[in-house]
Amino acid sequence: MLSDPIHPMIVHLPLALAVLMPVLATAAFMAWWREWLSGRRVWVAVLAIQLCLVATGFAALRSGEADEERVEAVVDEWALESHEEAAEAFVTAATLVLCFFVAPLVLPSEGLRRKAAAAVAAATLVVTAFAVRTGKAGGDLVYRHGAGIVYQADASGPPAGTSELRGVHDSDSDDD
Repeated sequence: MLSDPIHPMIVHLPLALAVLMPVLATAAFMAWWREWLSGRRVWVAVLAIQLCLVATGFAALRSGEADEERVEAVVDEWALESHEEAAEAFVTAATLVLCFFVAPLVLPSEGLRRKAAAAVAAATLVVTAFAVRTGKAGGDLVYRHGAGIVYQADASGPPAGTSELRGVHDSDSDDD
């Protein structure tokens, strides 16, 4: 097993894909609608990217569960649960949208396929919102609740310079 946390290494890919998917799905829809590219071919490519989002989302969820026990020693349980629930909702939403990605490929008429593609492109924005919520909760764990400290060589105290930084921040407000 790696000594470094694997979760932070994995989690950035599904979050980045979730932010990119509305752009990619909309571009694919537009290329299909304007007949710049073969609608089904371009849609299959975007569906494959959504599949990557879901797969890496599941990997991030599993790696977060693996790191959870170690982080519980320094982080309040409610903060961990908040992040975990947000991550589960994100992966669920991404999986549902992945299922909807199939509709434009199987519907009987071109008009229905294009309408379904437009709806799916819009639905990717919902997944992006879940991704942002999950990323914020994860960032709060690290930057507000100190989850990263458990991976330092000496986890018995705050990271070097933390108290000095807090002191500088606190004294900055006194100068105003």
